[in-house]
Amino acid sequence: MRRTTVSRRVVTAAAAAALLAAAGCTTTGASDHKKPAADMRGITLPSWYRTDYDSPAAPRYLRDIKATGARWVTFTPTWYQRHRRDTEMHPTEETASDASLRRIVRRAHRLGLQVMIKPHVDLPGDGDRAEIRPRDRAAWFTSYRRFITHYADLAADTGAEQFAVGTELAGVSGDRDGWTRTIADVRDRYDGTLTYAANYDEYTKVPFWKRLDVIGIDAYWPLTDKPTTDVGQLRRAWRPITEELAAFAERHDRHVLFTEAGYVSQRGATTAPYAWDLSAHTGDAEQAAAYRALLETFTGRRWWAGVCWWMWDDWPDSGETPTKLAYTPHGKPAERVLREEWGT
Repeated sequence: MRRTTVSRRVVTAAAAAALLAAAGCTTTGASDHKKPAADMRGITLPSWYRTDYDSPAAPRYLRDIKATGARWVTFTPTWYQRHRRDTEMHPTEETASDASLRRIVRRAHRLGLQVMIKPHVDLPGDGDRAEIRPRDRAAWFTSYRRFITHYADLAADTGAEQFAVGTELAGVSGDRDGWTRTIADVRDRYDGTLTYAANYDEYTKVPFWKRLDVIGIDAYWPLTDKPTTDVGQLRRAWRPITEELAAFAERHDRHVLFTEAGYVSQRGATTAPYAWDLSAHTGDAEQAAAYRALLETFTGRRWWAGVCWWMWDDWPDSGETPTKLAYTPHGKPAERVLREEWGT
């Protein structure tokens, strides 16, 4: 998910085993994938500026996230490339500083939250990262490996329990060789659980799931043609998607994690969950119904690893959408749904 759209030290084997045990995971041998945590209950706290994770609001946000019943929090440091055809990405003032990222991981761990680090590459303004199609793929992957291994090192250093090797990069995610080398480089540095966050219309085209531990999907499927608060209708809309995901998980011998899922509190939220500008009219009841339908549909399915909701509050003075219309469930009926479904 984009903001404006519906976005080194190697851990020792003993330390990695301890991290995985704490996350509810087990190792199955050097050549086998690691089983992900069951029923991952997560919420994303993205960053838009260098100092966001050092904001005075950060401790409160983490406490509020945990109070929903969440067990995980996801952080999203972001680098940028100027044009979709460029071959390099770089940090900017909108990139969370490494020091702030380290500090917020420590804060999360002290609260008992487990952490996924999910680095993003974005384009300026309203550009969609799925449109990144570099003129020279080899050069792009060289730059990308520098970017992603930087954060793999940081994830290893901080003991982050899970790491995403990429997010919604549909324009390059079909490059099997480029990703095979990238994933190998990440595994050289980081021994925790690995995923890739594919968009809902991308995941079937990703050729490297067997090299990762869990299938990650950003679950922004449109569910309805018209606004609705009918949880039963929404659950029925999920049925064919659920059947497809179950078969896909079995075929690849991997659990499916919703690395993102979310709904704006706007009228028509379930018609285009990836969109942040559907309506100027609030839709708190629609958002809550969508949260409940997703959790009631998927919780307890043996192949489903859980969800990391997009997203908690924007940082003070940084939100582009008024809070009452934004993705955050904070202070809305959707937060009550989380507390009910997650048992707090």
